Amino acid sequence: MKRISLIIALAAVLTLGVTLLGGLRISSRAAVHSDGAPAVYYTSIRIHEGDTLWNIAEEYAPDLGMSLDEYVDRLKQMNRLRGDTIHAGCYLTVMYSAGLR
Repeated sequence: MKRISLIIALAAVLTLGVTLLGGLRISSRAAVHSDGAPAVYYTSIRIHEGDTLWNIAEEYAPDLGMSLDEYVDRLKQMNRLRGDTIHAGCYLTVMYSAGLR
């Protein structure tokens, strides 16, 4: 009997958790925050030959309302880069706004 009660309790907790997390995920997908700032999303991109932090910033920064310098600084922080060097074939986490991708 204890085992059945435990299974029912676990199922209830799981159901509640999925419901709450699903609600959080849906609300985080809003295109614009209540303060008017664009929603920010993150993805991983593959670096190609000739890519630089600066040309990646040129693609993504304008839709976020960030300067290229600000965006490059954020890229370095997020990806724990010590300098400006990136390598083809590696992956980089980037930020983008909902309208871009």
